[in-house]
Parts: sequence; C-alpha cells; structure tokens
Amino acid sequence: MRVIIATIKSWNIARAQELQKQYEGIHEIVLYTEKEELTVNNVRSFNPDYILLPHWSYFIPNEITDNWECVVFHMTDLPYGRGGSPLQNLIARGHKETKVSAIKVTATLDGGPVYRKRPLSLAGSAQEIFIRCADIIFQEMIPEFLAGKIAPKPQEGEPVIFKRRKPEDSEITPDMELDKIYDYIRMLDAEGYPRAYLEFGAYRLEFEEADLSGDGQTLSARVVFRKKEQGY
Repeated sequence: MRVIIATIKSWNIARAQELQKQYEGIHEIVLYTEKEELTVNNVRSFNPDYILLPHWSYFIPNEITDNWECVVFHMTDLPYGRGGSPLQNLIARGHKETKVSAIKVTATLDGGPVYRKRPLSLAGSAQEIFIRCADIIFQEMIPEFLAGKIAPKPQEGEPVIFKRRKPEDSEITPDMELDKIYDYIRMLDAEGYPRAYLEFGAYRLEFEEADLSGDGQTLSARVVFRKKEQGY
C-alpha cells in the first residue's frame, strides 16, 4: 500500500512518524507537513492508493481529488456538523460526545461518502481532545486503510451545517454562566487557536487551562494580559 499522510498539527505529525517506523518495509508512507508539498507533481510521482488528511487546513487541488482517493477525518457524526470549526461548534452546542468520520473528499464540502466512524469523547481541553482524536485516527482508523481498500457508503440523514467561527465569536460576555465560560475557554485551548477572551480597558484578557469545580460554582484559569496594540 502506498499512502500519503498530509497534516499540519504536531500531535498528528508525531503519530505519522511512528506509523512510518511501524510499517517500514510493509507499506510506503510519505508524510507532508507543508502546504507546498501537496502538489499534483509530487502526488503523480508517488501515485498513492490513498491521500489521508487528518487536520489539513489548506485547499486540495481539484486535479488531485479527481484522480486520487483523498480522505479527510471530520470531528462530527456526518452529515451532522458539516462545515467549519467542528470541535468548537459541538462544545458550544453542549455536546459531550461525537464521532470521528473518515470521508472521501468530493465537490460537496464534508459531503462525501463515509469509510468509517469512531466515537470520541469531548471531555477536557481542545488540545486533549485533538490528541485523543489523533490516537483514534492513527491507531484504529488509518491501519484499516493500510489493511486494504475500503468501500465508502453515502451519508445518511439531513445535513446540519456548521459555520466557521471567528476569533471575535469567542469573547466571554457578562451574561454567561460559569459552565458556558468553562466551555468557551477549553474549546479554544490548543496549539494554534486564538484563546477565549475578555476586553478590559486597554487590555485583552486571554484564558487557558480552565478547571471547573465539581459543584460548578468555581472556575479557575490561567490569564494572560495582552495590550490591545500588540495585536492578537
């Protein structure tokens, strides 16, 4: 089996490298971590059976998706939650669990047929959830692709579309209950994500490492004071 794994997140890169070592001499696995690497020429030269894209934020050229089997791993039970910011939208809507859906890339955003689904807990910070998700993808799902071709099945049900969240959507407002504030902090507490924040005069207060007491009455978090002119 010849496979390209394209990902930009450190937790996925480390697991992809482990996979390369594990399957050395059995499968050919190439790892791309930069946008410039996933080109038509590179893909044509390697001619993979699959292009697997866990947490890839860049546009995939149509010439690639039309000629090679591309698989994305989406953090919702599709067709529920098509679209942007799946983790943040799930937590903001009060979900405690979800499924990781491995789907074929098609012209319809997150609308391709489904290869596999696996359950995923949404407990903890975004970083912890992403790492938990990476373990599922690299320890359970990708090995199934390496074991042989999988026939995907059409999605079933009415699509629910998620809107990509903007940094300003994560402002903590005075009307929020503590559990909502906790969710806002934890759902953005990961590498590369803008933190939940409060405006405070000349400063923006950014929050991370949140902990909510068992009775839900006390919230603690690390706070960074940032001057507004510094940018975000």
